[in-house]
Amino acid sequence: MDEWETKAFGDPAPHPGQPRGPFAPPVAEPSWVDRVVAVTGWTRGRGASPVGWSAVEARLGTALPGDYKDLVERFGYGDFDDYLGLLIPDGPPGSLDLVSFNEFWARAAEEDGGQWWEPYGLHPSPGGLLQWASTEQRTSFYWLTEGADPDRWPILVTGEDYAHWDRFDGSTAEFIHRLLTDPLHPRSTARHFDEHWFTSHETETETETENGDGEAEGEHLPGAR
Repeated sequence: MDEWETKAFGDPAPHPGQPRGPFAPPVAEPSWVDRVVAVTGWTRGRGASPVGWSAVEARLGTALPGDYKDLVERFGYGDFDDYLGLLIPDGPPGSLDLVSFNEFWARAAEEDGGQWWEPYGLHPSPGGLLQWASTEQRTSFYWLTEGADPDRWPILVTGEDYAHWDRFDGSTAEFIHRLLTDPLHPRSTARHFDEHWFTSHETETETETENGDGEAEGEHLPGAR
């Protein structure tokens, strides 16, 4: 497994308009979620009802990273650079539900031994993997749920064959921002695009549902989008 550190990507750029000099008042740095919003030029709200996070976390049996929840509320169902899509709770038809998707694979791992994910187990096993994003290329993005603070969970990434794992010690939103902007990031889209975007699928799935063309729940296979 390869590990890469946040510091390998360099320090964030200075905040625009930050006062200079020894007596300048401190200026709050934008959050990583704010930086993802800025780099994608995302100006729309999600347009859906807020997620009932207490119920979601109760069903999963764990709290979730705060910036992941903020990303879901701001972006919803869709893809960053038409590549990475979040698993979201209570999403529209066609999306992968964070809870039911992980519950399904936890049951499957319990039945067949979970050799695909070795040397890791799947949540709710202690310190197990909890998937939070995927791609059309069947790349899977997990939190390693070790420790009591979900905001400090490492991120593990693997391809379709589960043969190689990359680890990132940083937050979910930081991971996405660096994926979009840093060509040294192992899963970088910055090597392919100079500009970055978010494509929302929430409006189109609402239309599909109205027309009766939405996909039935459970049709998606693991890693499929």
